[in-house]
Amino acid sequence: MEKENKTPSLSREGWGGSPLVSIIMGSTSDLPVMEKAMKFLDDMEIPFEVNALSAHRTPEAVEQFAKGAAGRGIKVIIAGAGMAAALPGVIAANTTLPVIGVPIKGSVLDGVDALYSILQMPPGIPVATVAINGAMNAAILACQMMSLADEALAQKMAAYKAGLGQKIEKANADLAKLEYKYKRPTPSLPE
Repeated sequence: MEKENKTPSLSREGWGGSPLVSIIMGSTSDLPVMEKAMKFLDDMEIPFEVNALSAHRTPEAVEQFAKGAAGRGIKVIIAGAGMAAALPGVIAANTTLPVIGVPIKGSVLDGVDALYSILQMPPGIPVATVAINGAMNAAILACQMMSLADEALAQKMAAYKAGLGQKIEKANADLAKLEYKYKRPTPSLPE
């Protein structure tokens, strides 16, 4: 007899629509970058919430948010910040939930300052860090983390990854059709 899976799906129906991912940004000037995470989560049908909090201007609100997130059903926090980029670390210091930091390009240092601020966390306060302006990868990583406990989401992620490979196969087929005098055919690539 097959064992019944009692874990609810992370879809809107399985969790009643409560947010599972929290997207936090230092200010709304970060919105154009962080919208990439929102779009991916929306495409994957993962309920999320979005807020602006500042580690420097609203430190008490950041602490209150981080300490209460797990109790509200949040599974992963994506925090984007530029320049001094303290936000992801302050959140990570106040929760046991996984925190994914998104360094945002926003200064004369092109986001490298934010990248170093988010990467260089002390022992015991980890922040998973993606590329500068890499909000979409943050959402993908959040989904991969949650898919460990949700077979339906794991299947969606597998289909998404397979689609990435299909895009490259199509690109190579299109490139093979280009005609130039000195262009030679590429030997078949291994699959």
